[in-house]
Amino acid sequence: MEMQFSLEGLCCPVCAGKIEAGIRKLEGVHHAVVDFTAQKLILETGGNEETIIARASSIVKKLEPDIVMTRIGPGATKPEASHDHAHTHDHGHSHGEEHHDAREKVFDYARFGLGIALFITGMILHLSPVPELALFLAAYLLIGGEVLLRALRNITRGQIFDENFLMSLATVGAFAIGEYPEGVAVMLFYQIGEAFQDHAVNNSRRSISALMDIRPDYVNLKRGEEIVRADPTEALVGDLMVVKPGEKVPLDGLVREGRSALDTSALTGESMPRDAAPGDTALSGSINKSGLLVIQVSKVFGESTVSKILDLVQNAGSKKAPIENFITKFARYYTPVVVGMAVFLAIVPPLFIPGALFSDWINRALVFLVVSCPCALVISIPLSFFGGIGGASRQGILVKGSNYLDALTKVETVVFDKTGTLTKGVFTVTEIAPEPGFTNADLLYYAAHAESNSSHPIAISIQRAYGQAMDQQKIKDLEEIAGQGIKVTIDSKTVLAGNSRLLEAENISRPTASSQKAGNPHFEGTLVYLAVDGVYAGHLGISDELKQDSVETIRALKAAGVTNTVMLTGDTRAVGEKIGRELGLDRVYTELLPHQKVEQLEILEGEKSPGGKLVFVGDGINDAPVLARSDIGIAMGGLGSDAAIEAADIVLMTDEPSKLVTALGIAKKTRTIVTQNIVFALGVKGIILVLGALGMANMWEAVFGDVGVAFIAILNASRALGKARLKH
Repeated sequence: MEMQFSLEGLCCPVCAGKIEAGIRKLEGVHHAVVDFTAQKLILETGGNEETIIARASSIVKKLEPDIVMTRIGPGATKPEASHDHAHTHDHGHSHGEEHHDAREKVFDYARFGLGIALFITGMILHLSPVPELALFLAAYLLIGGEVLLRALRNITRGQIFDENFLMSLATVGAFAIGEYPEGVAVMLFYQIGEAFQDHAVNNSRRSISALMDIRPDYVNLKRGEEIVRADPTEALVGDLMVVKPGEKVPLDGLVREGRSALDTSALTGESMPRDAAPGDTALSGSINKSGLLVIQVSKVFGESTVSKILDLVQNAGSKKAPIENFITKFARYYTPVVVGMAVFLAIVPPLFIPGALFSDWINRALVFLVVSCPCALVISIPLSFFGGIGGASRQGILVKGSNYLDALTKVETVVFDKTGTLTKGVFTVTEIAPEPGFTNADLLYYAAHAESNSSHPIAISIQRAYGQAMDQQKIKDLEEIAGQGIKVTIDSKTVLAGNSRLLEAENISRPTASSQKAGNPHFEGTLVYLAVDGVYAGHLGISDELKQDSVETIRALKAAGVTNTVMLTGDTRAVGEKIGRELGLDRVYTELLPHQKVEQLEILEGEKSPGGKLVFVGDGINDAPVLARSDIGIAMGGLGSDAAIEAADIVLMTDEPSKLVTALGIAKKTRTIVTQNIVFALGVKGIILVLGALGMANMWEAVFGDVGVAFIAILNASRALGKARLKH
């Protein structure tokens, strides 16, 4: 069972890792992820729910007492799950609590300001040793007293190697060797750096949340002649809701009255409004641009498009990229190792180097302590991936985890389905070729009745070409033969409608060049063959056309480094090869049954390099087995499609193949930012460590190596929120 909890007040990424590691060890916990960026805990359990929650809460309180752990999502109590409650958590507390917080902030500013004033006074005045120590000690306690208290409190809980302890040890050490001004200055700039760092993290979180600010605040329900404002969770299927110009559509539904244009940019990234008229679908999260609409609710809030999108994006942090997992493990060892090196520097060299002073080497060791916190990496890397996922969602690309976003940077092979992916999926009967004894009307009659119960695009095109109502009483014994077609009794006659394999299975021969009867010996489209009472009756030729951006998509993928573009289709060889030539695909495999698509995909998997990734792009409904088998499954045209959102790792919310190119661009930009932060953080810290060991760096540089580097890395991570497109 999966449970989710908000961790309000989670501000330490290292502590987030410790919380995650501790909860994972609990009996009955199958998996646990702490998403620092989203301030969320996701648990998969198989034991006693109440016991596990109590133990997890105990671990959280032990490591971070100020965190408020609240259950959210399925299983939460109504007040916790309600929008108003969540809003309170996000934006404040009660009126009295707000006054208390304001008074506390004023006190903190006054205390901090007094500490700075005493520090400046001590720097200006030249006092004797005892008054000087008293003045700087008072300034130190006013500025950094809370850091000392947190360090002592954490030590009692067994938390030694955290930033509070390291900064306290470094600054107390500075006082111990008589460097009072340096001890106060380091604590001062550490506190200022922490404030900037927290501000940057909160800004990034708010920016990411703002990208997905599509959750409706209310719904106007029509009750008789009255309109009642209610919470979206209270609306039921069948209710009528009124959406005024400028309002968000709260729930998915069908337009019953009115006409308007709907802005779906928050869902698809496309600026062009969609027209809405009676009978059309209106998706939650869209914005009504002009006319008044009356919409009948078709899905409750928990099943609506906006709810699924929000859930998908907000939970993306639970599936971490390999580099995130590596940094989490790296941080566990990095700090103890650097602290060990600091102890070595403080003790060993003075014992063996003639004339060496303990105070000098202790000062060098203090530099190691200050720069040993790995926050720059532990914060900025998940923030970069979260920003990339948020930026992708703004463009109508839903990525289910940073692991999938990261995997897109290693794509070697892209495999496409044909119908609805590279082609429009809008079929038209363009050829009717009857055999002697049958007419055009006969073929359409039998084919339309045979396909009358199918919603496949080809079946719909035949029904449209027939253009008449079908009598279901004439249809009996309908049997659908997978990968071949349909066998059915119509007007007491046995009718076969399908591909050539169906006729071969029934031992029915056909002319090999029957297309010549229609004057087109080289027809390149889908052929539906018909037989009546064991006699070949002729065929229908059905054509599809490429999407507008399909050719450009293939070209851009190759320019981006994709080495192998492939199409798998159940269509005929002639049709498949024609499309392959027009698009410039590397390989085309035709006339495949569903299980044969999976088999061919496995062959392609074996051909790629060990580190390379294979992407399959399909419609997310008919291609579920292939989507599941590929390294990255991408569903096309997921707008309003529950099956598409469920089946794939990445969902392109529009029918444009070029969104795949945009996704690759976002992934590469995000990975570049992550790499920059790793190289920058480790590079600066490494240089300061070396210079500190040689006595060429003081604690001022060390503070920059800690909070300064973290602040810059966070600012760089925020760039992942911007647009990223590969050049077409």
